[in-house]
This record gives sequence, C-alpha cells and structure tokens, in this order.
Amino acid sequence: MDLLRFITAGSVDDGKSTLIGRLLYDSKSVFQDQLDAIEKAGQVNGEINLALLTDGLKAEREQGITIDIAYKYFSTPKRKFIIADAPGHVQYTRNMVTGASNSDLAIILIDARKGVIEQTYRHSYIVSLLRIPYVAVCVNKMDLVDFSEARFEEIKNQYTEFAKDLGLESIEFIPISALRGDNVVDPSTDMSWWKGNTLLGYLEEVEILSDEKKHQPRFPVQYVIRPQTNEHHDYRGYAGQIRSGSFKKGDAITVLPSGLKSKIKSIDTFAGSVDEAYAPMSVTILLEDDIDISRGDMIVPASEEPSVSQELEADICWMDAKSLLPGNKYLLRQTTGSVKSAVKEISFRIETQTHEKKPADGLSLNEIGRIKLKVAKPIAYDPYAHNRGTGSFVLVDEGTNNTVAAGMLI
Repeated sequence: MDLLRFITAGSVDDGKSTLIGRLLYDSKSVFQDQLDAIEKAGQVNGEINLALLTDGLKAEREQGITIDIAYKYFSTPKRKFIIADAPGHVQYTRNMVTGASNSDLAIILIDARKGVIEQTYRHSYIVSLLRIPYVAVCVNKMDLVDFSEARFEEIKNQYTEFAKDLGLESIEFIPISALRGDNVVDPSTDMSWWKGNTLLGYLEEVEILSDEKKHQPRFPVQYVIRPQTNEHHDYRGYAGQIRSGSFKKGDAITVLPSGLKSKIKSIDTFAGSVDEAYAPMSVTILLEDDIDISRGDMIVPASEEPSVSQELEADICWMDAKSLLPGNKYLLRQTTGSVKSAVKEISFRIETQTHEKKPADGLSLNEIGRIKLKVAKPIAYDPYAHNRGTGSFVLVDEGTNNTVAAGMLI
C-alpha cells in the first residue's frame, strides 16, 4: 500500500484542524477514548469540536489556533496517509515551510465568505517554491454561503487567475463544509450541483510519483563501516539511505566532491546482500577500490553526475528573529554533510502576494528571498527543482545551534 504525505494550509480560522478531524472521524480513524475526551471538551454549533484532535498544545486550545505543525496518520483500504496541519498565522510561516518540505500534495483552504486573501497567496507561493506538484483547493464553510455554486465558481476563478504564474502542475477545486462533513469523506446532499470528487476520494486516487523514484541515483554517505574483526577483517562499507533512483551491483560510480571513480562490488542490507537497491532503502555499499570516502560525500552514477561547487545560489525562508545580513556565517547542512558557509549577497526579497522581487539589505523572520553563498569546501547537489532530496539544505547558527533558514538550491 503506497503512502501519501500532504499538508493543509490556509488563513487563521479557515478550518484546517476541523477538516483533518473530519477526515479522521469519518474515515473511522479515531479511537473511542479520543472521541469521549473531545465530546467532554464541548461542541461547536451543535457539532463535535473535531479540531481538538489536532490542536494538542495547551496554548493552541486556549487561543483556538494552530501554532505548531501537528502530524496525524490514518489509512483507508486504498492508501496510507500522513497529514501535516500547518499554522495559519503569518508569524508561523516557517512552521508551514517545515511541514511542507516532505509533502507530495498540499490542501489550500479558503473560507467561502472571505475568498482569496493574503495568506492564500503566501501559502500558495510557498507550495510552488517547494515544488509540491499537486494542490487541492478546498473552499470551506460552504454552509455559511448557502452552498452557493456561484460563490464557489467566483473563488475558483479568482484563485486560478492568481495561480497561473506559479507553475503548479495540478489544481483540484472541491467545495466542502469541514464542520458538517459535506464533500469531505461523503458526498454532500446540499450541493447536488457538485459532480466532482469528495476530498478523500481525490486523495485516494491522485497518482503521486515520488522524487525518490523518478530522479537520478543519489547516495549520500552517512557512515563508514569498518568492523576490524577477524570475521570481517577487510570490510569497508559505506552506509546511508538512497535519496533517489537505484543502484546495481557492478555500476560504475563517481564519489563527489573528490571525483574518484570505482564500481559497486556489492550492496548489503539488514536482510542480506541484494543485486539492486532503490530509494528510500537504507543500505551499505561496498566498492571494488579502496578510496577515501567520508560522511557527507555522495556516491552517484559515473554518467549522471550532479553539480559540484563552492558558489551557491538559493531561495530561502528565513526562520530566525535575528535578521539575515550579508557577511553572516552559518553552518550549512545538506544531505548528510555539514560545511561552513558565508552569505555573499542578498539578491532580492520576494513579495509572496504579488511575486515581486524587491531589493533587500537583509531578510527578517518569515521572509523569503534569494541569496548567494560561499562554502568552505565544494558540495555535490542537484537544483531543488530537479531533486528535492539533494537540492535542499538548512542553515544553522553555530553559536545557538538554532536552525535559522530552510533553503532550496537554484
């Protein structure tokens, strides 16, 4: 059974947590003791407050908002799901970026009364920036606009006009009421004009080809295994998780950034040796030659090498209260490696509502922009647009050990 990871995003009080609660509730994925607990906590308009299934922090319950990313898991006979519930507030944009980084699909919620607003623009831009290929735009609270088809079409046209320049591969529009359950799991009896899928029906049927399978083979080395025992006296294996593609015994490979070449002698797994391994398997690769390889190096096919450089350009989401300024130095962590880096230039700041690129002397908390970096030693990478696994990185403040930025290499 395959797995679909998706994130819900939208403005404050658009009903994201209620929608997830409804998916869990109507798909029979909630335990009885959980239901008993939220029923005791009170109701909303005569309905169970399903948002309490995801808003687990005390501060979230007190304020009636989502603050941190909440992950929930459920399954149907057709597919398994991991849901990330993203905060709606502007000040928690960094949390939304974190939750979206591993998602295959994004659900953008729009309040039928308010239509497309600033946070809709912001979240949709982040979805496009993170190269999430599938988007389900759920027009929620249709019960509060008398289930109006005209209002749904108006919002659909408004969003389509805005999104045409974002490069989103697939957009599905669905009118719903998360509180009542209309078109979430079961079809709505009050929207007979809607002939499309329910949300769950769409989630079960959308075909997702993960980055792990469709991109060139990449194997970042996480650990060098040297048992040095009588039984494995000459064993030298390179352990890690295959980020994308597949490797076979006998493949000609290149080790980056050194450029050294060899062939795969064997591939070991916990269950024994295999002739072929593919993403996202965790394996140990043995080579025919003894060459210098360490954590952070990348094994790739000799015929499909990525870029190797000390000069990097990237789009980043800034996540720290202290602003990003040219000349600042950070630890750059990409795949399994870490390298010292310095910010050479801030090319521009992106206005997410209008897509404008504005000059910037720095980036403040939750702002998105493009920067140029210089790293202490060359790193191997693919552009994020081609491979999310090897094209992403984070910046870490070495003084505080805080992660201060999430980046996507150009």
